[in-house]
Amino acid sequence: MFYDLNVFKTAYAMATHAGQRQAVIARNMANADTPGYQPHDIEAFQKTFESSGRRVEMTATRDGHLNGTTETLPWSEYEVTPSGDPRANGVSVEEEMFKAIEVKRQHDRALAIYKSSMNVLRSSLGRT
Repeated sequence: MFYDLNVFKTAYAMATHAGQRQAVIARNMANADTPGYQPHDIEAFQKTFESSGRRVEMTATRDGHLNGTTETLPWSEYEVTPSGDPRANGVSVEEEMFKAIEVKRQHDRALAIYKSSMNVLRSSLGRT
């Protein structure tokens, strides 16, 4: 019954998105001195979530419930526009570091949502 709650799915999707974006950022930083390398990024989670057409409603856990959606959240990687770097690539280590901090905060936010939801669920069951 409690395994299919939207708040847990959303927190999981946020954490997964943050992990995948962190991997892209790490690859950009690793190739900062590679001539001709163009940096990549992943669409923001909020933009992807809003444009996925996914309804943010309760999901069905029993036959008598209204049906919800079970779609996954797709996000795509795209090439970042170069910023005129003298190394002939568009990677700015400073910008990538700021992106990495933003991603860490997104991941921490996802974990906080998950923890808070678990606490609410435990409280509703009478456990602390």
